[in-house]
Amino acid sequence: MSPADVPLWAALPAALLLVCGGLLTVVGSLGLLRLQAFYARIHAPTMGSTLGTGCILLASMLVSSAVAGRPVIHELLITVFILITSPVTAMLLMRAAILRSKD
Repeated sequence: MSPADVPLWAALPAALLLVCGGLLTVVGSLGLLRLQAFYARIHAPTMGSTLGTGCILLASMLVSSAVAGRPVIHELLITVFILITSPVTAMLLMRAAILRSKD
């Protein structure tokens, strides 16, 4: 696939979604580095990874659908897994930290 294969109506929103996804991921990473408390540190990367990955997967769906000429929804399965596992993982890490701090 070359850049000429992607129509402009799909390339512009996909580029915007990729930039937004990258920025959200960078902000989440910076939050992990800058915030001091564990509970504050766990929130930023979880939000950044969920929203950042969602934007990147939407861009992938848009470009794949435009190139194939039909709806391509394979990325929805990845999105569902990430939306389910990322918050659950964060909750489990926070609960483990609470239980560990009681000892």
